[in-house]
Amino acid sequence: MSASELTEGQKDLVAAARAAAARAYVPYSRFSVGAAVLGGSGRVHVGCNVENSSYPVGLCAERNAVGTAVAEGESHVLAIAVASGQDGVATLTPCGMCRQFLSEFGAALVVIFPVDGVWRATPISELLPSAFTLEVG
Repeated sequence: MSASELTEGQKDLVAAARAAAARAYVPYSRFSVGAAVLGGSGRVHVGCNVENSSYPVGLCAERNAVGTAVAEGESHVLAIAVASGQDGVATLTPCGMCRQFLSEFGAALVVIFPVDGVWRATPISELLPSAFTLEVG
């Protein structure tokens, strides 16, 4: 898959996401996904999908990675890369639940993912226009 349009930092996030996918717990679907988050501190935090025999209880890689980042002290998320652990997966975008979850961290958060074999870096606001929000104050 072509990653020529990505910056070196974005390519590094993709590599970290691929490495995390290798650690996914996927006994049911056998479809491993990894995610790597770039926090405001400059640190990278990873997560992978974790399945459960009660399917809705499973955890997506994106939410796992952001949860890890927050648990490790991040308060700002700049970007997230999502990658499959399988060769030949040409398209892999965050699911709707993950899009809403990611939008919590700001409309400018960049999501890096493949579509038809080409890596894209897109603000979450383009993947989830008119996201649900609550006024906090």
